[in-house]
Formats: sequence, structure tokens, C-alpha cells
Amino acid sequence: MTVTDTDRTVDAVRKTITVQTSPQRAFHVFTAEYDSWWPRSHHIGKSPMKRAIIEGRAGGRCYTEQEDGTDCDWGSVLVWDPPHRLVIAWQIDGKWQFEPDDAAAIRTAIDSPNGWGGLLQMFVDRVEGR
Repeated sequence: MTVTDTDRTVDAVRKTITVQTSPQRAFHVFTAEYDSWWPRSHHIGKSPMKRAIIEGRAGGRCYTEQEDGTDCDWGSVLVWDPPHRLVIAWQIDGKWQFEPDDAAAIRTAIDSPNGWGGLLQMFVDRVEGR
């Protein structure tokens, strides 16, 4: 992921995992079954998270449904090419709030041990049935 804002480019955060399944299944679990592996503790809504959703299309929303009936956007799908490529714009600021124009402040958190490395391991565990 390369994060840009109006003044600078922030180095990409890159994480690699190997999943013992087909590309089709991995893509499906990551997207259509996103709610099955995404931790309930990782959301920015004001109310507890009920469901996490990635809409399966370019231009689709990435959001959570909250227990109070509201939705909370956190990004959007830029590229949808199953099962080869998915590009998501993470639109969250350094205070973990929706911010459509500047995601650079969260790079350190994304690259931390509790960031994408740990989240991707949850995804692997779900795909491989652990």
C-alpha cells in the first residue's frame, strides 16, 4: 500500500502471506466473507460493530454496520478484479476516524505487530479452517 497526500508520498506497507487454498477461495474469503475473519475490536464506529462489509465492485463501499443501526465508512474499492487483484483506499485518519483525503497518519499503526501482519494471520486461519 502506498499512501499519498497533497504534499508527500509515504512508503508502502507490504505484508506477504501464503495461504493453502485456491486464489478464488482466498479472494472470496477476504472479500465476501470479510466479516467472518475481521476482528470486532477493529472498527471506528461509535456503536459496537455488527457486520463488516466490502462491496464486491469497483467503486464499492468498505464499511461496518453498527448495532445502533448506522453505517460507518472506512474506505472504498478502487480495483475489483477477482481473483487476481483488489485495491482498497483506506480512508482513515490518525485518530481512527473516516477521512477521505489523508491516510498518511496511520502508516505506523498499519505496519505495527497488531496491524496488517496480525490481521492477515486471522485471514489465513479462517481460510485454512484453524
